[in-house]
Amino acid sequence: MFDPYIVGAVFASAFAFAFLWKLHSNGNANYFPGSRGFCSTGTTTSTTTTVAGDGRSSGGNTDVIIVGAGVAGAALAHTLAKDGRRVHVIERDLTEPDRIVGELLQPGGYLKLIELGLEDCVEEIDAQRVYGYALFKDGKNTRLSYPLEKFHEDVSGRSFHNGRFIQRMREKSASLPNVLLEQGTVTSLIEDNGIIKGVRYKTKTGQELCSFAPLTIVCDGCFSNLRRSLCKPKIDVPSCFVGLVLENCDLPFANHGHVVLGDPSPILFYPISSTEVRCLVDVPGQKVPSASNGELAKYLKTVVAPQVPPQIYDAFVAAVDKGKIKSMPNRSMPAAPLPTPGALLMGDAFNMRHPLTGGGITVALSDIVVLRDLLRPLTDLNDAPSLCRYLESFYTLRKPVASTINTLAGALYKVFCASPDQARKEMRQACFDYLSLGVYGVGRLLLPFPSPKRMWIGARLIYGASGIIFPIIKAEGVRKMFFPSTVPAYYRAPPVKS
Repeated sequence: MFDPYIVGAVFASAFAFAFLWKLHSNGNANYFPGSRGFCSTGTTTSTTTTVAGDGRSSGGNTDVIIVGAGVAGAALAHTLAKDGRRVHVIERDLTEPDRIVGELLQPGGYLKLIELGLEDCVEEIDAQRVYGYALFKDGKNTRLSYPLEKFHEDVSGRSFHNGRFIQRMREKSASLPNVLLEQGTVTSLIEDNGIIKGVRYKTKTGQELCSFAPLTIVCDGCFSNLRRSLCKPKIDVPSCFVGLVLENCDLPFANHGHVVLGDPSPILFYPISSTEVRCLVDVPGQKVPSASNGELAKYLKTVVAPQVPPQIYDAFVAAVDKGKIKSMPNRSMPAAPLPTPGALLMGDAFNMRHPLTGGGITVALSDIVVLRDLLRPLTDLNDAPSLCRYLESFYTLRKPVASTINTLAGALYKVFCASPDQARKEMRQACFDYLSLGVYGVGRLLLPFPSPKRMWIGARLIYGASGIIFPIIKAEGVRKMFFPSTVPAYYRAPPVKS
């Protein structure tokens, strides 16, 4: 005879197991092991899912969710984890990226890399030191060196394969025990009563999950599908880059970036390894000639190649013939945040500038330092409205570095582009002369003797320069850029837990 209590226990256990299994396999179930698990079905907009109730488990084990593990996301994960935060990073593709931008780190960016403890990420990837720029125009050239005399000899720019650099930072972040780096595609932010509670995402295997944390930081790059919930994007695409790799050639000036003031727009060269030189050809407008019918190769050979320095002409033509040509749009987008409790935008998802000056990584790393310093005094991130008000100061504190780099990138691109307008030609020549010899633009028109024609061109030069610089400054925000201490958020104190 079976003991009825034993039989009952067996049946109860079997029933409970079946119930739990059904719960596990039901895609609409609520199952949150810690702060991560299956999602409840909610009302979904393009970027935000609304859920009822708190939605966060009482035993949450994530402090910060980071969407994207590019330069900004990977560096931010390592930085916050070093400060003791528990970080969940969700990246769409964890394989090594193959991009044609994000390959140059300015000396200021390298100093930020040191400040974040990530300087070893430029080691073991065949990164090349960069000590300045060389400018080429109409057969003339000049070299500009970075003012590094007061810094340690290790401080310089670095150029590299973007993918190798990112993989090094991902590896370093993932090596920390409080970082969970996961491959998945974030489809929406989860919102409850105006507060972002986490993200909904699909794993590599297609499973739909949710992750919850007090703070979600979106760093999903220039093609972000989440930014519209967190900012007012005004994206401009002034041009496209066509990228090639020149092999086994020596640049005219070793360990320097090279900028050819070409027609119709600049051509860039810089080393990305000990045997490779990246060439970026700027093509104005939002489309490039078709590669499939040979128009792109023809354009590169007939329009661009004759303007390339003779030392690398053969290598350039060989790279075109090889056919491994990539292109991408050059986007600029001023930072226009919509402060949202529980969420923050960073990186190219938040702010972009023309990549001519290679300042994007420097801005991202500088922003991370600002955010790290703001978050360090906080032990509790759960008061989302108070945290949101406090972090409004981030948008002001980042301005001195970000707006300077953004303004320089936008202005130089417009000045460096060729134009049939005589005043724009003079402005372009004046910029080259100033960088070469220190001769000012209007002064060269008025010396040795002014004339009505020269005075008129000089006035148009000033007017044209104003038309370039003032819209950029306006987009950056005059008050935050020049008078940040007058912005109330500049003085925000950390929220105090009651």
